Amino acid sequence: MQLKNLTSCFTGHRNIPVNEYAAIQKRLEWVLNHFIDQGVRYFCAGGALGFDTMAAFSVLKLKQVFPHIQLILLLPCKEQTRGWGKENVQNYHQILSQASEVIYTSVGYYKGCMQKRNRQLVDYSQFCICYLTDRKSGTAYTVGYAKQQRLRIINLVNS
Repeated sequence: MQLKNLTSCFTGHRNIPVNEYAAIQKRLEWVLNHFIDQGVRYFCAGGALGFDTMAAFSVLKLKQVFPHIQLILLLPCKEQTRGWGKENVQNYHQILSQASEVIYTSVGYYKGCMQKRNRQLVDYSQFCICYLTDRKSGTAYTVGYAKQQRLRIINLVNS
């Protein structure tokens, strides 16, 4: 795996309001450019719908300009897309095919595999870029864990 001090993870909600999407994406790309300028090279995403997908596509876009950066997918299980719509599954496979590395925390789904994935995202990282609006969510849990682990946290809602 990559060097922790050169790594940022992503965590965020699955639903991003349509009227906020463009602004969040613009802030995300600004933060990514800043981190790349500061030497961050590895970006870990969990492969979920919503913010994770936005973040992964943003890294892949920037990889065209900065070929040294890498998208690492840290996925909860191989069945993650079960129940997803066709377009979301296609996006997922597009991201999967372009990732520098893919790591599964488990083969099959079990209660707790998402939480395990979220903790690993934090454990591998020095920085956490998040989209956090709901303080009672999996994203809030992950950001709380990132605070405990003393990661530098950038919440795109406040930036």
